[in-house]
Amino acid sequence: MDILETGFVKGFIRMADDGWKLGWHERNGGNLTYRIKPEEVEEVRQFFDYGKPFQPIGTSVLGLAGEYFMVTGSGKYFRNVILDPADTTAIIEIDDKGENYRILWGLENGGRPTSELPSHLMNHEVKKRVTGGAHRVIYHCHATNLIALTFVLPLTAEAFTRELWEMATECPVVFPSGVGVVPWMVPGGRAIAVETSKLMEEYDAAIWAHHGLFCSGEDFDLTFGLAHTIEKSAEILVKVRSMQPHKLQTIQPDEFCALAKDFKVTLPEKFLYEKKN
Repeated sequence: MDILETGFVKGFIRMADDGWKLGWHERNGGNLTYRIKPEEVEEVRQFFDYGKPFQPIGTSVLGLAGEYFMVTGSGKYFRNVILDPADTTAIIEIDDKGENYRILWGLENGGRPTSELPSHLMNHEVKKRVTGGAHRVIYHCHATNLIALTFVLPLTAEAFTRELWEMATECPVVFPSGVGVVPWMVPGGRAIAVETSKLMEEYDAAIWAHHGLFCSGEDFDLTFGLAHTIEKSAEILVKVRSMQPHKLQTIQPDEFCALAKDFKVTLPEKFLYEKKN
């Protein structure tokens, strides 16, 4: 079997291409990582080259020791993932200390994993712990309308969650815990990774102010669907604010509660009753 015919590799490629087609990955923007299941590792182990040296991650993720990940490459374009996966993506292994990684497959023409690797792995470690291993995908994209809103809404979870919830009835069902917000920080380093991982204790999505969206999920469909829903809601909000400075009507707290009851989700009260701005 060709490694490109395996289910998780095809799913990874499709998700990268879907993000590109929606305009969320200009140039080399955005990144995607997937924590590979043990049975999937065995399925593709024959393609691994164990001869490359381990390199520092730039942080410590002991909770991911011995894990394998499929990742996009630094400086690689999402638009090219579907055309040449072996050049634009890689499969890496984390060492037994959770401090180093090595490339086992991919990046055939040189390169290294995404520059956001520390952020991704620190957040994978958190989500693996808080979900009992269920979450396996971390996705960062430059969602256009959501970025625009970071210039006009207060940079708080309360403001963004409530506004996004109000824009589409499905939103409180898709992300009932809300969305976190990270103020602007230099991307790619440990500092933004630490701040995002704090939010990932509570949320499955974090907004990076003036930069983009960071999502976690169990599989490719759920994670992409989360990002897609948040950005769709942001698009509606941008249109509403451009048509009318103040909403004439919206979903009320008691209506959110009725929705939560019917769909069996819990909505934090801080997003229902606190002022948005």
